[in-house]
Amino acid sequence: MPKRSFPLPIREAVINRANGCCEYCLSQDKFSPNGFTIDHISPLSAGGLDGLENLAYACFLCNRLKSNKISSFDLLTDSMAQMFNPRQNQWHDHFAWNEDATLIIGISPIGRCTIIELKLNREKLVEYRKAILPFGAHPPALTLK
Repeated sequence: MPKRSFPLPIREAVINRANGCCEYCLSQDKFSPNGFTIDHISPLSAGGLDGLENLAYACFLCNRLKSNKISSFDLLTDSMAQMFNPRQNQWHDHFAWNEDATLIIGISPIGRCTIIELKLNREKLVEYRKAILPFGAHPPALTLK
């Protein structure tokens, strides 16, 4: 499928709303060697639209791993759960940081299934967090809307 391009005002609005952070793993684009993308929270293949209310700023791998998923299986409740939707859910209601802020902990079915599907504690991401922590750049302030 060809890469989708968004008009500059839409891209800027999505990036500004996210404060330059992936809305899933909270990586900051200014420290990332990889580009960030605009994610359709509800995929086009499932009837999602291009409006701001359906767009999220995402690092390349979170976007890739999310793909067209909107729900997944939560092992703790043994049931299906919606994945994290940055337009409908507050990050801190579903996730928390461990003591040294290098691992994301799922505190709800939404958080747990999103962590598994998007691999929010993948090795390189944990190393990234450890690397920027001493500079006071992690964790980012949570002002996502």
